[in-house]
Amino acid sequence: MTQVVSLSLYRFDSVMARTWAFVMMGLARPAMARIPGIGFWKLCGSGTGEGFTPFPNFGVYAVLCTWPDKQTAEKAQSDASIFKRYRAKSAESWTIYMSADTARGAWSGVAPFEPTENSAQGPLAALTRATIKPGILTRFWRRVPNISRVIGQDPNVMFKIGIGEIPWLHQVTFSIWPDAARMADFARTGPHAEAIRAVRDEGWFREELYARFTLLGDEGTWGGTSPLKEALNK
Repeated sequence: MTQVVSLSLYRFDSVMARTWAFVMMGLARPAMARIPGIGFWKLCGSGTGEGFTPFPNFGVYAVLCTWPDKQTAEKAQSDASIFKRYRAKSAESWTIYMSADTARGAWSGVAPFEPTENSAQGPLAALTRATIKPGILTRFWRRVPNISRVIGQDPNVMFKIGIGEIPWLHQVTFSIWPDAARMADFARTGPHAEAIRAVRDEGWFREELYARFTLLGDEGTWGGTSPLKEALNK
């Protein structure tokens, strides 16, 4: 069996719904842990603007999970009461299913993704996660606006969002690209490449994880449509 990773995004519009989602960052944990077949999982908030900012967006939340296979993942998303509650409270929701091609590093002390070492052609997703050392927070976040501006203007990026467990300190970036070459062009040039060099030279992160995924499918909408509709139907 091939491990499947799901990333579910939820948009909440009303004050009551946003308050509920914020509170569930703590209260949803027992229900998440009881879902049959679930492996590694994380509840995350998001950032404002392009998402790559230190300022929380209380209208968007994310749930990332690993599963033994796609059937288990889809059944849990459909049947588990906690996911039903998130969908019922949200104004819009979107779930992406993926398998890891490559992964290196750790998240909360474990390696959550099981790479298949695929080299699939076509659209792919990239995820980075880091625990930032408190002493370099100012230097880290000083660089982020430039990176956010560049990725926001890049015509090749199909989707992007910044999420995280704890504002400022625990950051996750998730993006979808048409192919590996165009993703690499962004990663290896401009402000992003400069930030990567600083990470290596100055040791900004206490823990870090980098993963690349093949897209297996999606459910729901984001912004009124599926950002992957055309790509996955080619």
